[in-house]
Amino acid sequence: MNTLHSTLAGQHAVVTGGGSGIGAAIAEALLRAGARVTLMGRNAGRLDAQREKCSVLGDVACISVDVAQEHSVANAFREAGAVDILVNNAGQAQAAPFVHTDMALWQRMLDVNLIGVFLGTRAVLPGMLERGHGRIVNVASTAGQIGYAYVAAYCAAKHGVIGLTRSLALEVATKGVTVNAVCPGYTETELLHASLEQITSKTSRTEQQARETLLRSNPQHRFVSPEQVANAVLWLCQPGSDAVTGQSLSVSGGEVM
Repeated sequence: MNTLHSTLAGQHAVVTGGGSGIGAAIAEALLRAGARVTLMGRNAGRLDAQREKCSVLGDVACISVDVAQEHSVANAFREAGAVDILVNNAGQAQAAPFVHTDMALWQRMLDVNLIGVFLGTRAVLPGMLERGHGRIVNVASTAGQIGYAYVAAYCAAKHGVIGLTRSLALEVATKGVTVNAVCPGYTETELLHASLEQITSKTSRTEQQARETLLRSNPQHRFVSPEQVANAVLWLCQPGSDAVTGQSLSVSGGEVM
């Protein structure tokens, strides 16, 4: 039996962006620890496929939501019921030189990456405060800790997530609720593959050369796996982590120290 089994028994976790990549890995880790999990995301087909895959691990449901739309979030969390653990993982990255960053791109990065975190957190927090217990983990990025060229909108949004995390952690510090951020570096997901494609399409570099470019800043010289991010999130949700709040934990092979 998995040693983590049942440490989160009886708890209900919601993972936004839970249909693939980091979100899917987080959902699986929480299920293995005994939590009941609700996957949320925009792509119903992808959510259903992930639910099917996860059903052998435990009790898993899925609800379609657009995290950037207030009414959609309100309806989804009303359907979900009481939430003990919220993982705000839904996100989107798009690169552009600053002078080519139009209002639509800027707003899209803020909507999905920052407003989505605000709306999801606002939906679950009253219940957590009422019960005197809760865990909120925001999946930010190393782009919320340092700057990267050509992704100003994304960096601004992820820095905003870390600011929100710190502020709210202080506000609820005596209420039994912790609020933390996990900040992955480049992680082997569809998002990374899209970044590599963008580099290869706009330059003369091969995919391998593009990978080398991204890996240059990583002391371990390797990309992070979704499971490594999930392990960090799981630890922050488990009993014994309650003295840790307001932190932005870098999961990046030492890229951010």
